[in-house]
Amino acid sequence: MTQVYLDHAAATPVRPEVLEAMLPYFSQRFGNPSAVYDLGSDIKEVVEANRAKVGRLIGGHPAGVIFTSSGAEANNLAIKGAALAHLKKGRHLVVSAIEHHSVLNSARYLEKFHDFEVTFLPVNKFGQVETERLQKVLRPSTVLVSIGHGSNEIGTMQNLPELAALCRAAGVLFHSDAVATVGAIPIAVDDWQVDLLSLSGPALGAPKGIGALYFRPQLRLVPQIHSGIQENGRRGGTENVPGIVALGTAAELAQGELEAGSRHLKKLRDRLVAGIQEKIPYAIYTGHPELRLPGHASFCFEGIEGEALLFLLSPRGIYANTGSACASKALKVSPVLCAIGIKPDVAQGSLVLTLNRVNTEAEMDYVLAQLPPAVERLRSFSPVWRKKIAAAAGGQS
Repeated sequence: MTQVYLDHAAATPVRPEVLEAMLPYFSQRFGNPSAVYDLGSDIKEVVEANRAKVGRLIGGHPAGVIFTSSGAEANNLAIKGAALAHLKKGRHLVVSAIEHHSVLNSARYLEKFHDFEVTFLPVNKFGQVETERLQKVLRPSTVLVSIGHGSNEIGTMQNLPELAALCRAAGVLFHSDAVATVGAIPIAVDDWQVDLLSLSGPALGAPKGIGALYFRPQLRLVPQIHSGIQENGRRGGTENVPGIVALGTAAELAQGELEAGSRHLKKLRDRLVAGIQEKIPYAIYTGHPELRLPGHASFCFEGIEGEALLFLLSPRGIYANTGSACASKALKVSPVLCAIGIKPDVAQGSLVLTLNRVNTEAEMDYVLAQLPPAVERLRSFSPVWRKKIAAAAGGQS
């Protein structure tokens, strides 16, 4: 059976080169980087070499890279760590309404347990944060603004340099969850004046369990995992050396493939989007039509439910999602789709297709052959759809 995996925002296979690079660090080179003897100091050099690879990928100084267990942990450390370290300035945070749960819930934690006030910033119909709107909500007591670079659910990318420059001029720290964009498009964290930036290993072809936070050197952070002196005292616990090697290797590979990889993904995405829009009526393309992730296509199909569509597609070997990876099992309507003005009944029919460099044109053609009849079949069972079609027919007579 043909198998087409289009849920790379949720999980991506480990790249063979990455697996090969990390294997020796499970058994042969197992030393603790904190040990003073050569078996440890040699491993410490390996950790620092891979820290530099991550820094190069995002255009930041290696000293600003903190290794974490995931992008979610990096977001927690950025938001809680920066906010709690700057209490003297104030207790006001700004986050966009379409952030990942690890960002939203970190802000809510500070709101509940540390008396912070959080402004959840609305976005426009494309899911973009408008600079003028952000400027209006900034206060003298604003400590941190957190706006994700790219949305895993609707694909929209933000104008990070413009937003970060506004915050820098106002004396406000700026954090971005860039899990969806690092390795997919060029990043220049220092040039863009971004103070903190989160990334994830699995998005680059590294295994689950490794991520990183970039922070501007000299920025104060309160650790969220307390232990010893690891990561210069900012993140306790013995370093995950195999994961760090994997992340560094994946970052190096991604940097060498950025231009060609982006072109490949855009070509596949545009083929998929054009085919869906041509073959399926009442298909709403969500997110910005142009300023979006190169390998991302997201739709809402009126008259159906996204989960039912996934159940029809999986026996045909097509694997996708109905929303962000962390919210797909929730029974409520996506807050991201609600934030961009999609009606709840229409939002129920969401489908998110996230591509990777391993996907092919033939796979896109297979999806375009299987998806339209699956949508049509579900609509044939839907009283909502029949009512819509009858109303449309009545309006034309």
